Amino acid sequence: MSEERIDKELEEFRQVMEVPSTFEDGFSWTSLLGAIFVALLMVPGAIYMGLLAGVENIGPASQWVTVILFIEVAKRAQRSLKKAEIFVLFFMAGAAMGLPFNGLLWNQFFVRSDAAIATGVAAELPFWFAPSVESESYDLRTFFHIDWLPAIGLVIFGTFFGQLANMVLGYGLFRVANDVEKLPFPMAPIGAQGIMALAEDADEKNIEQSEGRWRWRVFSIGGALGLAFGAVYLLLPTLTGALTGQPITILPIPFSDFTPRTGNYLSAVATGMSWDLGNLIFGMVLPFFAMVGAFVGLLATFILNPILYEQGILSSWTPGESTVSTLYLNNVDFYFSFQIGIAIAIAVAGIGQVIRSLRGAKKKADKQASTLPQTTTSALPEGRGDIKIWVVLAVYLFVTLTYIGVSGWLIDWHRGVMIVLFFLGFVYTPLISYVTARLEGMVGQVVEVPFIREAALILSGYQGVAVWFLPIPIANYGQMTVFYKQCELTGTRFTSIWKTQVILFPIILLSSIFFMNFIWGLDEVPSAVYPFADEIWKLHAENACIMYSATLGEYSIFEEAFRVSYIAVGAIFGGILFWGLAALGAPVMLTYGVVRGLGQTMPHAVIPQFIGALIGRYYFQRKMGLKWRQYIPVVSAGFACGMGLITTVGVGITFLSKAAIPLPF
Repeated sequence: MSEERIDKELEEFRQVMEVPSTFEDGFSWTSLLGAIFVALLMVPGAIYMGLLAGVENIGPASQWVTVILFIEVAKRAQRSLKKAEIFVLFFMAGAAMGLPFNGLLWNQFFVRSDAAIATGVAAELPFWFAPSVESESYDLRTFFHIDWLPAIGLVIFGTFFGQLANMVLGYGLFRVANDVEKLPFPMAPIGAQGIMALAEDADEKNIEQSEGRWRWRVFSIGGALGLAFGAVYLLLPTLTGALTGQPITILPIPFSDFTPRTGNYLSAVATGMSWDLGNLIFGMVLPFFAMVGAFVGLLATFILNPILYEQGILSSWTPGESTVSTLYLNNVDFYFSFQIGIAIAIAVAGIGQVIRSLRGAKKKADKQASTLPQTTTSALPEGRGDIKIWVVLAVYLFVTLTYIGVSGWLIDWHRGVMIVLFFLGFVYTPLISYVTARLEGMVGQVVEVPFIREAALILSGYQGVAVWFLPIPIANYGQMTVFYKQCELTGTRFTSIWKTQVILFPIILLSSIFFMNFIWGLDEVPSAVYPFADEIWKLHAENACIMYSATLGEYSIFEEAFRVSYIAVGAIFGGILFWGLAALGAPVMLTYGVVRGLGQTMPHAVIPQFIGALIGRYYFQRKMGLKWRQYIPVVSAGFACGMGLITTVGVGITFLSKAAIPLPF
């Protein structure tokens, strides 16, 4: 098989959109108003629905809701928004949903969780993570307390430097992958297509151009689906729970758990079903073989887990366990180490793929079937808003050294930890960021070396858990390259994005901390009021304690879960899987899908996603051909918008009912 074989599935994503010849500044005060709108109305909805049902698509939904609202307002003001303005507005609305203080709700739960207390982790948690359990802030349920100032200060620090590095260093990697190496970025048009749909509607000149108006019609269909489904899935239980105290749920939230019943036939296998229609549409959006691979991996666990149970490897599981308990126990007994091994194999294979691509770049066509230039430089598009590369390098040095300085001060300059900080900041981060930028540009995939941070901290020799909560200079900036490609495809000048981020920063901080505090004040988090958080956070806490206990200096759950032999089995299996499928000519994304299915992920979403993939592939794609790949991302965007609209209505009524102060007469 040729090293430069072009994956047929990825070919469908190429040439969907062309880079425009001109670029415009999209920053305006209209965008700022959009960000404030999201901060005041959509942020509380996102927090609430994330706790209630684990709904994560309200973030993208808020973007579409905001953009559509402002387009309609602009029309009535006899003004049309440019593509660049719509993109910046879209970006602003999404960035406003960043919720930097979202972790504080988790912190106040974790420090008091049964898992943290039982493992001895709670007693070792540093003051900059959360106040001690004796703090009166827990009785008052408020973050506006002096005991929370260190934790809040660290969040502000991490948010500022994280955004600065992400925007600037992501841009630098984009310059390399896009301008120098001319990679196709097959996944970038997915987000850009929705922007184009709204731009068509905003431009009154295109009203009569029926050929170009398909995006808006398809977007409207998706929006209607989102409104209808959201009314049943989220609005009904939200309203009935707020108004009567007894929610009426037609479709179980967050999922139906079949594990206690199927455990009699499928030992140590987690089963269930998520009824969120968004999973079905998500399966249609992503490449078909990625969904097939995930389903195959899930079926493999259905076969493998009973065998491992009979062999005494999954020994902790007992019949009658729930999905959450099953996943946790299996994780401790086998999958924690097995996943490390698989991830190592796939990471090595991904890095090897990049190296082979670099070696053959001068002789053969790359994956976008175009010849790479013989020089290592390329003329930049005029007016795109580029900056000098030395600025990128200066920001990288400044951010990394600041992270190291603050972490060293918090950890009392522990020698082993300081060595780890320099390694992660100046060796691992630039390496993995470049590799990811290459893979994003070639196949739309992200590569991570698993547990590199965890392994480095364990080997540092530090004893205690404070080291796990340091602002460590480790990140993968390569993922940001896709955003800049979308920015380029929509003709948006990069400088408008950077100006937007500066204006947006204080808005994000204020809205996030205020609404986190408000929601915690309404009721304990998690509790029966928030079924998703009440069900899943316990699992997250138990899994987190496995790793945190590794540096306590005594026997821990980590020692029980970490098995070198299982890591070796996972690495060998992952290597055979990757190279075997590659030798058979299987699509690249099939391999990553199988790994996802084997990764002990929640099984409830995999089945509807696979069903969606089958419907998209064998019905819609056969009817519409390549156009289907253009249509379904727009349908998905519309669905998210519809869900966002209906969710906002429900959350607004809920907040009003819970915040109302009863009169004494």
